[in-house]
Amino acid sequence: MNLLRESGLVLTRGLMERIHASSNVEVAVCPPSIYLRDVGEALKGSSIALGAQNMYHEKEGAFTGEVSSSMLLDVGCKYVILGHSERRQFFGDTDSTVNAKTVAAIAAQLTPIVCVGETLAQRENGQTDSVITQQTRGSLAGLTAQQASKLVIAYEPVWAIGTGKNATPEQAEQVHALIRGLLQELFGKSVADSIRIQYGGSVKPENAAELLRQPNIDGALVGGASLKADGFAAIVAAAN
Repeated sequence: MNLLRESGLVLTRGLMERIHASSNVEVAVCPPSIYLRDVGEALKGSSIALGAQNMYHEKEGAFTGEVSSSMLLDVGCKYVILGHSERRQFFGDTDSTVNAKTVAAIAAQLTPIVCVGETLAQRENGQTDSVITQQTRGSLAGLTAQQASKLVIAYEPVWAIGTGKNATPEQAEQVHALIRGLLQELFGKSVADSIRIQYGGSVKPENAAELLRQPNIDGALVGGASLKADGFAAIVAAAN
């Protein structure tokens, strides 16, 4: 929940100047829903895609305050973030509701970016693997291999979001490898290998290259560093 309409458009235009179609990196921006249409209009003709930060699983109806997949498609979205740790922490998102949203997003031909991650207390108590396993299985329950091939996973350790702390490349890779193994169990090796698993948690220009060099880290879900065009473009350059 950052920036207003004009400052968001300034950031968008700054990114468009710095990130070009020749890049080998797929880039998307996910502004607050109230600004999706404005940012989407500004992005027309660029290589940068549009995504939303959340959606509801029903197509339409008496669900005041929510947005549907059809509304997101209507303003040009390609991606939607689901189950972000802040949604889970503050707004009651559970593995079950994330699962319903994921199914609905895939049915609408939106690409869901499904987030999983443990808290600091859970990591310190040695629960990382069990929490990640439960969230991954629960959020993807009932999906076919074909449906799963349409999604992106984001591992975001809650203790590293906006704190300035970040998982070491080795810590991040360990969890990404765990997720890849779970995906293989659920959907088979070829689908598991094709699913992008992003790392999110204080990704910065200074640490992006080292994180993205890990075998199972396919991209980044960038938070605070995405609010500055230079910083975000530097992360894209590191990925490239």
